[in-house]
Amino acid sequence: MGKDLVTLGSFEFLADVQIIKGKLESEGITVTLKDENTVGVEPFASNAIGGIKLQVYAADKEKAQDIYNELRKYAVDENGNLVQCPNCKAQKSEVHYLRNTLFYKLFPFFEPKKYRCTNCEFITKAEV
Repeated sequence: MGKDLVTLGSFEFLADVQIIKGKLESEGITVTLKDENTVGVEPFASNAIGGIKLQVYAADKEKAQDIYNELRKYAVDENGNLVQCPNCKAQKSEVHYLRNTLFYKLFPFFEPKKYRCTNCEFITKAEV
């Protein structure tokens, strides 16, 4: 059970995940990067496969999540202000894409941007 991997987050580019990976490893947490090599060889495939997944063992999830939350960047609007969740009013949203249709899997750049609150998991459309 303790050897099961859980995904903390996914990243479009390898450089984005390296800082968090390094910090987690410096705290003694074993980190796995799923799809790292695929994106390294074919960067345009990142959106289609859901990016590089940052994974840790389930036993380390709580500690790793706390460290990850300290380092992560949250979504900002066009004025540079943190995006506020309309459901719980937290300012801890991330850009989120569903990629739930074949069209958006093949052409991910056409999917409208959405935000997912990391506090309550509420998903909302970005205001245009």
